[in-house]
Amino acid sequence: MRLMVKCGAGIDVHKKNVVVNCRRVEGKEVETETRSFGTTTPELLQMTDWLASWGVTDVAMESTGVYWHPVYNLLEGSYEVKVVNAKHIKHVPGRKTDVKDAEWIAELLSYGLLKASFVPEKPQRDMRDLTRYRTKLVQERAREANRVQKLLEGANIKLASVATDVLGVSGRLMLKALIEGNASEKEMAEMAKGRMRSKIPELEKALTGIVSDHHRFMLGEQLAHIDFMDGQIANISQEISVRLEKMSQNQQPPTPSEGANKTEAVEDVEKPLTWQAAVELLDTVPGINQRAAEAILAETGIDMGQFPEDKNLTAWAGLAPGNNESGGKRYSGRTRKGNQTLKTTMIQVAHAARRKKGSYASALYKRLVGRRGKKRAIVAVARSLLVSIYHMLTRQEAYKDLGSEYFQERRKENKVDYLTRQLSKLGYEVQLMPQLDPTPAE
Repeated sequence: MRLMVKCGAGIDVHKKNVVVNCRRVEGKEVETETRSFGTTTPELLQMTDWLASWGVTDVAMESTGVYWHPVYNLLEGSYEVKVVNAKHIKHVPGRKTDVKDAEWIAELLSYGLLKASFVPEKPQRDMRDLTRYRTKLVQERAREANRVQKLLEGANIKLASVATDVLGVSGRLMLKALIEGNASEKEMAEMAKGRMRSKIPELEKALTGIVSDHHRFMLGEQLAHIDFMDGQIANISQEISVRLEKMSQNQQPPTPSEGANKTEAVEDVEKPLTWQAAVELLDTVPGINQRAAEAILAETGIDMGQFPEDKNLTAWAGLAPGNNESGGKRYSGRTRKGNQTLKTTMIQVAHAARRKKGSYASALYKRLVGRRGKKRAIVAVARSLLVSIYHMLTRQEAYKDLGSEYFQERRKENKVDYLTRQLSKLGYEVQLMPQLDPTPAE
């Protein structure tokens, strides 16, 4: 087997310690040494000094929970670091039960048998932390809003039956008055704004309930919690905007070709896509708003070069059909786990996109839902949108909707091609000419 790394290290990562095996190959001689280190920063710095004394160039470790992060933070930039899915290591044949994990990882690394997982650069990892935390806050806010409605139902307040958004402008005014306990049902109903004023009689009935001091206290605390989370979400969104602008400014400019003078700059080099421009591109996709675009880009990045083809991106996101075939028989097409954050975001986007009338996403969903079911249909829409995003970022082009007539037109073209081939097989020469004024057959 061909040697790929002459001096490398395998790291078995745990919560309280890491086991490191250095492996150096000179000709037919193999030299190895294994040491264990703690996971505090001073102890990990001792590990890096030891790796440097060995002349290590490449390092590999399993992606064990979040415990690999501290190790990666200190090795990044100084070594060629591979973070590997544990399943990939276990699936490589030849491992013996008495071989330590660190030694096995180092041996696989030396022969180039490890496939590195995608680990983005530090700015993108920070962006991921922000977008993922914002998503958690939005989910928690939704849960708290459900608690508000549950509390109102327990107090015989049926506001949710009349108002579409209990926490909208009109709803918040009524809930505030409900907490204060000084306004009558009629006075609270009169607080309705806009189109809600047409429902004042229904509101007056809905606001008639049995509200105790306990309900008022609980409602006040829940609304205060929602307001607090709204502030957090706004702060994080602002920080994300600042980071996007900074990341766009810090991007490396394109390198001009040889022979180009200083005044010509980089006219012959394609202008790189910035993070802010990428958000604007994704905002053209049905179902994607700015928040969703930021969440998607935080997971994928803006450089699609890390994914050779669109199918690699969809598989990484867990939106590609699984490959479970044996003896020519396919047993299951269940999707892989993939990146759960990206997969969840794309499913939410697909639900929003399929509601847009006259869109390709809507037509695709309707085409599949009858024979494949709702879940498979929505996953197919999500996959289709992610494929579009891949090519949009690669070509730096806005989304082009194929329209709801796409499948009908394709079916028509396929039928024409089929009939033309059949006539050709029968010895006829077919020349297609569209009718200027077609008349229906009698």
